[in-house]
Amino acid sequence: MIPAVSAHNHTSDTIITVDSTNLRFSPQSVTINESEAIRFFWSGQILPHNAVEENGTFDSGDTDSNEDYRFVFLQGMNGTFEYYCEPHRSLGMVGQIVVNALAPAPNNTTSEVNQTTMPMEEESFMPFLPLQSLIPVVLLAGFLRKGRELNH
Repeated sequence: MIPAVSAHNHTSDTIITVDSTNLRFSPQSVTINESEAIRFFWSGQILPHNAVEENGTFDSGDTDSNEDYRFVFLQGMNGTFEYYCEPHRSLGMVGQIVVNALAPAPNNTTSEVNQTTMPMEEESFMPFLPLQSLIPVVLLAGFLRKGRELNH
């Protein structure tokens, strides 16, 4: 699964800004749903910052001022994601993203089927014979026929 990453401005994204004065992400904790995006925004920061998820789910890389980083949590990427700023982690510059699972979409492709009881079919008088049993019979019948043709 390859996550979607973009540097475009999206108004529906959850925005997390860098508070360079207090060395914090703001807000520090957010909750979103699968298929939604977060966007880290650095606006005129003097110090270098980034956003790195603990398990490598996302990594903004080195950033410059007036830059943003967008990450989409695709369906199936639910759970709690802890992240930090590498240069300032020891100073408490950490955050958390909680991603809620989407409810499964209702299956509208099934249609109601009228179930009617069919009368029981009469059993056939022919027993089931596997194909392996029929092959020798067919070969024998062919040899017998060939023998009759030769005798006539």
